[in-house]
Amino acid sequence: MTHFLEIGNGIIWMILIFLILALSPAIIMTIIGFAIKKNKPKSAKVLFIIATAYTIIGLGVCGAILSS
Repeated sequence: MTHFLEIGNGIIWMILIFLILALSPAIIMTIIGFAIKKNKPKSAKVLFIIATAYTIIGLGVCGAILSS
């Protein structure tokens, strides 16, 4: 377990990069949604829905790439 993030272990880094690519836009949209929720609740709800859809699609595509 001490060699989990070793530089030579490329598959771990590839999985981490795919997860960051799949989740970072959704996390950013969720943060923006919480920031504007008080002033524009309808826009925040749309951002939450888009972030959820992006997460589902992003993890599905990344999962398919990693499984093949």
